[in-house]
Amino acid sequence: MKKETHPKWYPDCKVNFRGQHVLTVGATVPEMNVEVWSGSHPFYTGQKSFVDTLGRVERFQKKFAGEYFKKDEKPAKEVKAPAAKENKETKAAKDTKAFKESAKAKPADDKK
Repeated sequence: MKKETHPKWYPDCKVNFRGQHVLTVGATVPEMNVEVWSGSHPFYTGQKSFVDTLGRVERFQKKFAGEYFKKDEKPAKEVKAPAAKENKETKAAKDTKAFKESAKAKPADDKK
């Protein structure tokens, strides 16, 4: 095995969560800072928690707060449902019925 193809291995990599040392694992870096780990994730803890590290929720709430949705409020127009499409069998049955009715209405004149 070539020595230069693999990165340096740190068997005592320290994993930090919110400034606290939580784990020691083997990795290619000497230290890791994580935002979520198994001790804080709701799947493993069974507790509901919300992680918003970048403030996206507050930014969204600030942007859409107040009168934002009332700016261009217009009365809703009535939307008519499109007419139901006939399938081939229904259309063929109607055509056959119409043909039979027209044949009954006009007697055949074979004596000409």
